[in-house]
This record gives sequence, structure tokens and C-alpha cells, in this order.
Amino acid sequence: MAQVYEPLHLAAGAEDPLVGFRFWVEMESVIEGMFLDCTGLSMEREVVPYQEGGVNDHWHFLPGRTKQSHLTLKHGVILSPALWNWYQEGLYTGAVKRVAISIILCDGQYKQVRRWNVCNAWPIKWTGPELKADSSQVAVETIEIAHDGFTLQASEAK
Repeated sequence: MAQVYEPLHLAAGAEDPLVGFRFWVEMESVIEGMFLDCTGLSMEREVVPYQEGGVNDHWHFLPGRTKQSHLTLKHGVILSPALWNWYQEGLYTGAVKRVAISIILCDGQYKQVRRWNVCNAWPIKWTGPELKADSSQVAVETIEIAHDGFTLQASEAK
């Protein structure tokens, strides 16, 4: 006898996971374009051990400060020199320009579904493209960014 399956009922908000290749970067409310790679969206909370007098069988652990990784963004070289110019600002004076950056993740219809708002970002490393005469790969530049933290803004895809 063939087994009959009931329709699958998903919990509210349960759907297919988002793909990680539909995202763009916004600097100071201007879309700088779609990027090839974004790494470093991570936070880690320190764990502070605490020894209580008279308690010899274990330690207590308390939450400490949160630290964030540097962001690394890679994109194909385009005519806009925005990232290069940003890195060059303050090169000789040390007065780097701190800006607001957003990493925007989209669904299949390119509607925003997640936004990571990065606070007081400033460039710490710029790497130009690897150029080879025998390659047909896209020329890619990389910028590494320090920042003061980020927040997640989620929105529902409509």
C-alpha cells in the first residue's frame, strides 16, 4: 500500500535560506555596487572567569566585552575610484574619514531582506588587482575595514 504524505506545514518565518551572493555595499547612503566577497561580519563575546571563595569545584563565567572582526570587501575593478579615494584620505595627515557602511543582502527578486549597518568604518588596507597577461579573470580589488561595531536590521521580503 502506498504511503500518503500530508502537506508540509512550515512554522511562521520558516522558508528557504537566503543565498549569499546577492548583496551590495552602501557607503554614506550611496550604493557602491555589488561585491564579490564580504568577510568579517562576526562578533565574539569575551568570557571572564570568576573564582568564588569557598567554591572549589568550579569557576563562574561572566560575559565580558564584545569584539568585532575587521571587514574585508572584494569587488571587480570598476571606473569609480570611491574606495581608492577613501583609503587615500588622511594618508599623510592621519585624519582618516570614518563613514557609515551597510552590507545589504537581497532575496531572489533583489529586495532587501537583511542589512548590517557598520558604524564609524575606516579603511586599514587596500589591495589592488592581480594582473596577468595569460588570465581572463576579473580584476579584483580588496579593502579591509576597521569599525566600531555593527547592528542587524532585518526586513521581510514582500
